[in-house]
Amino acid sequence: MRHVEVQADAGQRIDNYLIRALSGVPRSRVYRMLRAGEVRVNRHRVQPDYRLRAGDRIRIPPWHADAHETEPVPRSARERIAGCVIHEDDRLIVLDKPAGLAVHGGSGVAFGAIEVLRTLYPTGGKLELAHRIDRDTSGLLLVARGRTALVALHAAFRERRVAKSYAALVFGRWPRRLRSVQSALTRYVTAGGERRVRVDAEEGKTARTDFEVVAATDAASWVTATPFTGRTHQIRVHCSQAEHAIVGDEKYASDAERARARAAGVRRLCLHAARLRLELDGRKRVFESPIPADFEAAWRALAEQQ
Repeated sequence: MRHVEVQADAGQRIDNYLIRALSGVPRSRVYRMLRAGEVRVNRHRVQPDYRLRAGDRIRIPPWHADAHETEPVPRSARERIAGCVIHEDDRLIVLDKPAGLAVHGGSGVAFGAIEVLRTLYPTGGKLELAHRIDRDTSGLLLVARGRTALVALHAAFRERRVAKSYAALVFGRWPRRLRSVQSALTRYVTAGGERRVRVDAEEGKTARTDFEVVAATDAASWVTATPFTGRTHQIRVHCSQAEHAIVGDEKYASDAERARARAAGVRRLCLHAARLRLELDGRKRVFESPIPADFEAAWRALAEQQ
């Protein structure tokens, strides 16, 4: 165990300091040290973005490379996700998930967000997904720390103590009078084996999504979508049913819409879980995720198409 007093490095982030000071240690291991509290500043845990001050005393644990450090999850993925954790406590981790990353492995996906997080948090209870968002959707994802926390979070969802809102870019000018879409949805499998969702008034499960227009042009609209139910692909299917498919949606947009998205240089599904309100353990909390740069770039490109 080493103890270092900060002088010349005052003002530097603790994660960057450790990456330089622990030459040869994987970045993911540095973030794990911070998350687990192995590194202490003035005897206290600190977040990776803590900025050092003159006189701070840093406790740095010993580290030796061993088989435990060789994990199936690539180092690049661990480093990327380590910087996406926006909140953690003894019950909950909140991840700002990047677009393109599945929430879990399977069906040809080697690993997802939960597998990466488990390598970053190897102790303190097994991590479990409290809910799911689509692979191509970015934004807020709740992860429970242990079985007790998972049960509590599931109860919060059932009792509607969790409220989520999404930013979405859709094709065309969304009618301001269309404030809600309420259509029952059911899952099915295509002839090619792909899982999809469709509107089914007879056998589908009730689904409701409310919409509010943020900005609109003839080419595209920026809307806030608030789902009151949590059906698979709910927002995407409701937008498609309203004839305003989400930009970048390879499943539910038409061929012409997909071509327009490609012409505008859009390379992602423009759906982002931007805000989440949670009541847990008698405490109300709100988490927010900033709009990604590629989402805003897509909006600018589409707005210029008219």
